Amino acid sequence: MKKTASKRRQNRVWDFFASVKLTVAILLSLAFTSIIGTLIPQNQPLEMYAIQYGRSLSRVLSFFDLTDMYHSWWFQLLILLMAVNICVCSLDRLSGTWKIVFKKKGSFNKNRFRKRVPKIEFEDKRSPDRLKEVFAPIVSKGFGFFKTEPLEDRDDGFVMLAEKRRWSALGVYLVHLSVLVLLAGAMIGSILGFDGYANIPEGQETDVIRIRNSQKTLKLNFKVRCDDFDVSFYETGAPKEFRSRLSIIEKDGVSFSRDIIVNDPLRHKGVNFFQSSYGRIPSEEIDLSFAMKGSGMAYARKARMGEPVEIPEGAGTFTLKGFKNAYNFMGHNIGPSYMGVFKPKDREPLEVTLPLNYPSFDRMRRDKIVISVTGEEKRYYTGLQVTRDPGVWLVYLGFIMMIIGFYISFFMGRQQMFVEVKRQGGKTRVRVAGFSAKNMLGMKLKAQTLSEKLKRA
Repeated sequence: MKKTASKRRQNRVWDFFASVKLTVAILLSLAFTSIIGTLIPQNQPLEMYAIQYGRSLSRVLSFFDLTDMYHSWWFQLLILLMAVNICVCSLDRLSGTWKIVFKKKGSFNKNRFRKRVPKIEFEDKRSPDRLKEVFAPIVSKGFGFFKTEPLEDRDDGFVMLAEKRRWSALGVYLVHLSVLVLLAGAMIGSILGFDGYANIPEGQETDVIRIRNSQKTLKLNFKVRCDDFDVSFYETGAPKEFRSRLSIIEKDGVSFSRDIIVNDPLRHKGVNFFQSSYGRIPSEEIDLSFAMKGSGMAYARKARMGEPVEIPEGAGTFTLKGFKNAYNFMGHNIGPSYMGVFKPKDREPLEVTLPLNYPSFDRMRRDKIVISVTGEEKRYYTGLQVTRDPGVWLVYLGFIMMIIGFYISFFMGRQQMFVEVKRQGGKTRVRVAGFSAKNMLGMKLKAQTLSEKLKRA
């Protein structure tokens, strides 16, 4: 009794995973989650979700991993269920297909040819024994399986059966296997892969990248150096092309160097380096101009970050405090800008912004002193997107297998040829018919061609 109950439970579990209803439920769940992933931006900073959805809802989204759903445990569980469902469904139906493909005698339904399949008929004066010798090499040509059988009703005559491409029934299993390979590649990429970035100043190197939308860092087993960076602009000021010269540094020194641009990455040891952004680096020393409205004089001075500069005519001091690649002024990006603090002798300190693209910007303060940047050494950093996806080759292999499987399933169906020869009233009647579940019209044409060959034989 215990063994019977255990077997029943096993059968129920097997039937559950072999159910088409489970397949439909999983596919609908994946479609629904994909819609959610489209509506909710993925892998964005937490502050963005707090601004867009509010603090409470953003916490709920984060708790259920809806902000990074494609790496969540429940999405990976759906993928695993899909893989198990495909395996069980395939195994559940494989035995019947296996018998069809590898049966030595072939599987023919002669009544189907006699009653339902369109036939081509003609008469011949020769005896069935003579026609058997003539027809055999013609009918068997091009077919993997061929046999001759006497008629069941003991009449004078025979039937010839030819068949090929029985193995095409396995095409659907190749499609199933391709889906499993795709899922395996996606899972491996999700678990072992990463997506990060690195900002490398010209002339410097690094072996550490920061994982995107995370505080985590990852150390590479080699170093990347930015030897040079070049950027060109359109007349409007928009960047036209930016190019980085990168060197890969191993323990023994520089392994190789090459230029990268957008959509032309550098790849090394499975790690991809994409050119994604760039930015200005503040110069160690810049040239400033102090224009005095009272005296009409303009004084040139050099300034370093954090070091006060004495302004001529006893007007006070100016100290550089920072640099921004993109400074927002009244809702507009005015480009790279230095920020500093102006301390007059007789007033409170003032914060001053010095955009590099607008030298006369400081005139808007309507002060007695106008400060501007007259020169600097332009230095850039290259912004690299760094990715690794060890499962990508499995994904490529899965797509190739899927294309081949679909081609076999839809265009290379099993083909059967049937030739019946029967002696009737002093003449021999010949019937030719062909059958294919995938291309019946094509098999009819093949049967017509075969009948013409048999007539001429």
